Amino acid sequence: MARQSITLANQNDEWLKEQVAKEEFTSKSEAVNYLIKQAREQDAYVEFVRMKIEKAEKSGFSTKSKEELLAEIKKKLNV
Repeated sequence: MARQSITLANQNDEWLKEQVAKEEFTSKSEAVNYLIKQAREQDAYVEFVRMKIEKAEKSGFSTKSKEELLAEIKKKLNV
């Protein structure tokens, strides 16, 4: 692993210390790595949703009623 030196705002450093004290993490480094991993996963999810929205917008709008759409979805799900 790459070793880094970072400066934290006091409230962030205190929060990290509390997490270690509560044994949520074994070290501040573990907590920081976890938070970065969460941020990366969130970025990936946002990009996935953005691509789905873009694809849906490009496919055009439906002329079906809400009832027709619901029936179609239920049929696909075998409900």
